[in-house]
Amino acid sequence: MDVNAMKLLGAGIAMIGTAGGGIGLGLIFSAWITAIARNPSAESKFSKIGYIGFAVTELVFLGGFLISIMLMFTKA
Repeated sequence: MDVNAMKLLGAGIAMIGTAGGGIGLGLIFSAWITAIARNPSAESKFSKIGYIGFAVTELVFLGGFLISIMLMFTKA
């Protein structure tokens, strides 16, 4: 099999992690909105936790994307 084909296959496999990141972001914001709707007085407490969850999930998303881009554009 060609080396370029293997690089592109690896890049596609690395992008599977971004699907998990998208699902994770949806779940975080869904729970965040539900929590604020149930208890609006604790919004400041929920904001810290929500932003931390967003940052960690986005880190996984960007990590998979970065690995994919590195695999696609490096010379072999």
